[in-house]
Amino acid sequence: MDNNNDYCLLARLMIPTDAHVIRGCLEAAGIPVILTDDQHMQANLLLAPAIGGARILVRESDVARANDILAAYERGDLALSEDVDVGLAEDDVQ
Repeated sequence: MDNNNDYCLLARLMIPTDAHVIRGCLEAAGIPVILTDDQHMQANLLLAPAIGGARILVRESDVARANDILAAYERGDLALSEDVDVGLAEDDVQ
């Protein structure tokens, strides 16, 4: 088995919605993601500390790129501008 295709932990998040948003950012960049324990937390948020939060797993070969995307998300680089109409292509915004 190729070790570069093994999945490893990228992040643990205490808010399941944040985990799903980050998963979407990673998948949009072409990085396969496994999201675990989010369903337990949605059923009972008080379980979050006990299970350590939702876990985002990525392939070992994608960790560096995934960390860059995660850092950009945390800095706010991926946030939409207040002036952007999500119904328009970015080129159409003046």
